[in-house]
Amino acid sequence: MADDENNDIQPQDDGTPEIHDKRKIDPETGEVRAGESSAADSADPVVDEAPDGGEDIQILDAQGTDTEFTEDDLALLAEAEQGLVAEFRERAARAEAELKNFRTRVERDRHANREAVVAEVIRSMLPVIDDLDRAEEHGDLVEGGPLTIIAQKIRGGFEKYGLQKVGEKGERFDPRMHDAIVRLPSTEVEFDTVADVIEPGYLLGERLIRAAKVAVSSPE
Repeated sequence: MADDENNDIQPQDDGTPEIHDKRKIDPETGEVRAGESSAADSADPVVDEAPDGGEDIQILDAQGTDTEFTEDDLALLAEAEQGLVAEFRERAARAEAELKNFRTRVERDRHANREAVVAEVIRSMLPVIDDLDRAEEHGDLVEGGPLTIIAQKIRGGFEKYGLQKVGEKGERFDPRMHDAIVRLPSTEVEFDTVADVIEPGYLLGERLIRAAKVAVSSPE
């Protein structure tokens, strides 16, 4: 029965059967018979180049359809490829610039937050510094005494953070730094001048911690 499945039996005119062997492998030699090919081989595209060395390139796909690419088509493809490369480079440069700006903003905000915290701590300690200044004015800070050493340590610690005293007698009045408590007319000044410092002010870097309370002499 197996031989009948591999053979095609067709009757001839004289009534004798004619046997057609459909087996792809010869049972006697074991070799593949000529003319047999796999379905995958027939699906491969065939590239047909112009024998005369012309400009057109023909590509036969699996369905046997001709696809022609001219030099203009190849030029357009190359131009499109260059445009994509330039676009990706521009995007990469833009992303790098945005990352750099983000890092700069983070560092600036971190520095500003640090200054704000230090300023708040110093502001809470200003009454202690005022008491030390009054004690020094009244002669309570004896040179080499324990209270003098403590005052020097406190002032030195704040100076490390850039703390500066604002308000000196005789300097020009600055409304951004000074708070005028009293104004006195005077013929000895040509512009508003600090006549006396009631309470000193303080700067931390460029940040005003407290304005100086002063008495101002104004020209008549």
